[in-house]
Amino acid sequence: MSMDMTTVGEPGLLDTLQHEVAVFARRAEQTRLGGVGQVRNSMDRAAYLLLNRLDKEGPMGVKALAASMGIDSSTVTRQVAPLVDSGLVKRTSHPEDGRAVVLQLSPRGTTRLEEVRSSRRQLMAELTQDWEPEEREQFCSLLTRFNGALSARMTVQGVAPAEQPPVS
Repeated sequence: MSMDMTTVGEPGLLDTLQHEVAVFARRAEQTRLGGVGQVRNSMDRAAYLLLNRLDKEGPMGVKALAASMGIDSSTVTRQVAPLVDSGLVKRTSHPEDGRAVVLQLSPRGTTRLEEVRSSRRQLMAELTQDWEPEEREQFCSLLTRFNGALSARMTVQGVAPAEQPPVS
């Protein structure tokens, strides 16, 4: 699907956009956008996204969790192991099929996830404290749309899309 890029935007604007996205990606990785205070950087992105998904969708098996996150089962197994070890996720038997394993958030995991969410909300509030409410909404809407376009492109190219942000 070829597209005349001049219809999308001026080359200078597109250069600025790609540069700002690259800077954002680097800074997000450096700071891990982990929040503020004691909880800052206390949970890596993979753990946060796994716990968040289990919280939103409830208990599920490794395959279902992998599919819903757009990653493979071996990655989920590897990422979930330390969460089970630290007591944030419980492994239980499937109610109908005792051989199948179901992963679910433990009460401790729920508490921990809420601490991290709260810390991250506080960071977002601080970073955008001088923005108008409409600017926050517009930025959130555009970033969600941008992530959706990236995800769709990856799906078309046969690459599993990364975690989608929760819609609140």
